[in-house]
Amino acid sequence: MGDYAALHRWSVGHPERFWPLVWAHAGVIAADLGGGRQWDAVLTGGDRMAPPDAQLGPRWFAGARLNFAENLLHRSDDALAIVSRDETGRRRAVSWRELSRLVAAAAAALRHDGVGPGDRVVGYLPNIAETIIAMLAAASLGAVWSSCSPDFGVQGVLDRFGQVAPTVLVTVDGYRYAGKSIPLGGRIDAIAAALPTLRRVVVVPWLGEGGSTVGATAWGDWLASHLDAPLTFTRLPFDHPLYVMYSSGTTGLPKAMVHGAGGTLLQHLKEHRLHVGLQPDDRFFYFTTCGWMMWNWLVTGLASGATLVLYDGAPLAPPTVLWDLAVAEGVTVFGTSAKYLAMLEKEGARPRETHAAHRVRTILSTGSPLAATSFDYTWRDVAPDAHLASISGGTDIISCFLLGVPTLPVHRGELQAPGLGMAVDVWRADGTPADVGEPGELVCTRPFPSMPVAFWDDADGAKYRAAYFTRFPGTWAHGDWVERTPRGGFVIHGRSDATLNPGGVRIGTAEIYRQVETLPEVLESVAVAQAWGDDVRVVLFVRLREGLVLDDALRQRLRDAIRTGASPHHVPRKILQVRDIPRTISGKITELAVREVIHGRPVTNTEALANPAALEEFRGRAELAQ
Repeated sequence: MGDYAALHRWSVGHPERFWPLVWAHAGVIAADLGGGRQWDAVLTGGDRMAPPDAQLGPRWFAGARLNFAENLLHRSDDALAIVSRDETGRRRAVSWRELSRLVAAAAAALRHDGVGPGDRVVGYLPNIAETIIAMLAAASLGAVWSSCSPDFGVQGVLDRFGQVAPTVLVTVDGYRYAGKSIPLGGRIDAIAAALPTLRRVVVVPWLGEGGSTVGATAWGDWLASHLDAPLTFTRLPFDHPLYVMYSSGTTGLPKAMVHGAGGTLLQHLKEHRLHVGLQPDDRFFYFTTCGWMMWNWLVTGLASGATLVLYDGAPLAPPTVLWDLAVAEGVTVFGTSAKYLAMLEKEGARPRETHAAHRVRTILSTGSPLAATSFDYTWRDVAPDAHLASISGGTDIISCFLLGVPTLPVHRGELQAPGLGMAVDVWRADGTPADVGEPGELVCTRPFPSMPVAFWDDADGAKYRAAYFTRFPGTWAHGDWVERTPRGGFVIHGRSDATLNPGGVRIGTAEIYRQVETLPEVLESVAVAQAWGDDVRVVLFVRLREGLVLDDALRQRLRDAIRTGASPHHVPRKILQVRDIPRTISGKITELAVREVIHGRPVTNTEALANPAALEEFRGRAELAQ
C-alpha cells in the first residue's frame, strides 16, 4: 500500500481479508475447529447493511468460539495490570497474577449464585479495579455486563437496569467527588427493591461510611470462599452478547444496545493497536466513568498487555490533578474529552512547564469536537511532541468511525481519518455523496464487526432499523453533521438532530462553540434554534466565569467573534446568560433538552441529566418572547 488512504480503501473493499489479518496480528484466542481453523466464514450477508440477523443482515466469523475475558487475561505475571487512584490520593495496584486470581474468585461466586451464559450482571460503580474484576468475571462465564456510574439517580438506574432483568448487582457503599462524600445506601435499597430478578447485591466498601444495605453481601465476604477457584473461560459464538449499553435517554427511555463479544474485541484491538499504537507495558489512562462507553474501550487495553490507569473523582480539583497522576504513574496514552482540554486552558494550566516529567506520547480526545484552539493549546502548553488524536464514534458502535493515525500528520481542528475497515462517507440529504468541504450526514455504507448484535427487547429489529437505517435504507446514518477536508480528514459540526437552520442555512452547533469559547470570559455555551415567525432564530446561552455579568459590550464581542470566525449566518439573534448548562451524566451538553424547554415542551427523562435543575433557568424566560 502506498499510503494510508490506499490501505483504508483496501480494508473497506476486502473485509474478508482485512479482518482476519487484524485477528492474526492481535493474536485473538479462540477455539481450534480443526486444522488450525478458528472460523467457518469471515462474513455472510455482507452485501447489505441491516440489523445482523440470520436472514438479512451481516454475520461475522460464523463458527468461531471465543471468550472476551480470556483474551484480556492472557498475561499472568507480576507486572501491573491495573493502577487505581482516587481524588483523596488512595492508590491500589493489581498485578496480572492477582487480577486473574480475583476474576476467578468472582466468577466462582457468580456461578454459585446461578449466573451462566446470557444472564445479566450489572454494576452501579465508580471507575475502580473492582468494576473491571466484576465485568471480567461475568464475561468469563458468558454473562452479559451492564454498568452505570454512581452519580446516576435511582430512576436513571432503573430506566437502564430495569430493562435487562439483572441477576446480580455489584455496587459501592458510596463515592467521593470534588471533596464531597456521597453515601449510596438508600439508593441501593430502592434500586434493589425495584429489580425483582436480583438474586444477590454485592457491596464494595469504597466510601466506608455509606451505611448498611438491606440484604447485601460485602465484596470481601462474597469472594472469600472462592479465592482458590481455578480461572476458566466459557467459549461462545463470536456474536454472543457481552455488553448492554444505553443511549443518553434525554428524550425518552434509553435505548438498550447489545454488543457482541467478538465484534467488540476485534474492533477495539484494531483501534488500540493500529490507530493508537498501544503496546505491551504502555500505561493507558482515560478519564471516564462507568456510564460512558470509553470505560469499555479503555478496559480492552488489557488485551494489548497495557497497564490500565484508573482515576475516580473530579478532573479539575485541583486543575492539574490528572497530570499529577500522569507523572506519578508514567502514563503514556492519555485519554480525555474536548471539554477537559478547553477547561484546562481556561484555568491557565501549563502542564508542559509544571509537569515536564510526564511520559505522555499520545493524547486522545472525544465527547465533542475538539476546537482548533484546543489543538494549539495542547501543543503549546501541554505536550508539544504528543500525537493529538481527536476521535469520534459512539455508544452505538462501542468504537469509532473517525480516529487518529500515528503515521499521518495532524491538522488543527481536524479528525485525521476514517478507521480501517469502516466505509465512512458524507452524504447529502438526497443520498448522494457530498463534495469535499460540503457538510453532510456521516454514513457508513458497509457492515463492520462492532455493529450492535441487537437492541434489547426488539425481536423483529424494528427499533434497530429505526435508529440507523430509515434515513438512507441500507446505509448506516450515524446522526453526525460533518465534512471531509481536502487533506482526507474530517470536521464534525455537531449532531444532525441539533443542527440549526435559520433562513434555510444549515449550521452545526460546534461551529458556534469553536468561536464563542475562545473568549476567556466564557466557560461553556449552548446554542439552539427557537421557532420564530415562519422561520427559526439562533439563541445562544453562555455560562461565564464567576462574578462576570453579560453586558452589551461582551455580547458584541461574541457576535464579532462568531461573524469573523464562522459567518454572518452563525451570529445568534439572542445571547443570554445562565448559571449552569444541562449535561448528560457522561458530560455531554444536551442541546435537545434545552430546545424542548424553551419551547415549553416537556423533557421526558431528566434522570439522564447530571444537573437537571439547570433546565429551570431556561424555562419561561421573558427575553425569549422578544
